[in-house]
Amino acid sequence: MPLKFSIAAALALFFTANPAAAEFSIESESERSSLQTEIRSYLLENPEIILEALQIWEQRQQFVKEQAQAFVVEQYYDEIFFDDDSWVGGSLDGSATIVEFIDYNCGYCRRAHDDVQRLISDDGDIRFVVKEYPILGQDSELAAQFAIAVRRLYGDEAYWSVHEALITLEGAADILALESLVDELNLDIEGLEAEMLSDKVMSVIETNRSLAFALGVNGTPGFVIGKSVLQGVQPYEVMQDTVAAWRSAN
Repeated sequence: MPLKFSIAAALALFFTANPAAAEFSIESESERSSLQTEIRSYLLENPEIILEALQIWEQRQQFVKEQAQAFVVEQYYDEIFFDDDSWVGGSLDGSATIVEFIDYNCGYCRRAHDDVQRLISDDGDIRFVVKEYPILGQDSELAAQFAIAVRRLYGDEAYWSVHEALITLEGAADILALESLVDELNLDIEGLEAEMLSDKVMSVIETNRSLAFALGVNGTPGFVIGKSVLQGVQPYEVMQDTVAAWRSAN
């Protein structure tokens, strides 16, 4: 996409590179035209300044975004890390926590699964919190309702069996997959269907959506580690370093 700079932006770049130029005042249209021509010539002769300015702007935007996300984490700390409605695994008293927002039909969530579990196993001191965040349509919505309902009716162990089955599926996490799990785990389909449609299950999903929106997590997977919010599949080393940084800071 081509980049377009306004005269104001060009002036800002020019004066940044030439502080002395800021001392002059523009008193006529001819002076303005002359200055604009000079700015244009300078930028054409030194285009790297535009790239440098863009890099600085992007860095500042990222910093602002990270600060805003850290503020949201502080504001909703208990809801993110210690709510009663999310499954918690790993080391329950771990010195660091990884919260993952997932959609069972998200290919990226499935790709991330092995590295997340490997990090939790290798580290041995990480709490792991799962938040269902269905964003990929009706099948994802049903899968999220199903998983949450299973936890509410059958407990954490049954939930994890369902979670592992859905997140490692090669096909769609759809109604056929859910029916297969009902048979495999010998679940009460009528009770489960009623629970899936309950106000409580729907409330859990809506709360997760609200948290994700507040955190700026607009896709899956999304991770919260300490005050850091990571979006998308993360390399093992990035998650490991983020956990280490959180521990070091605390």
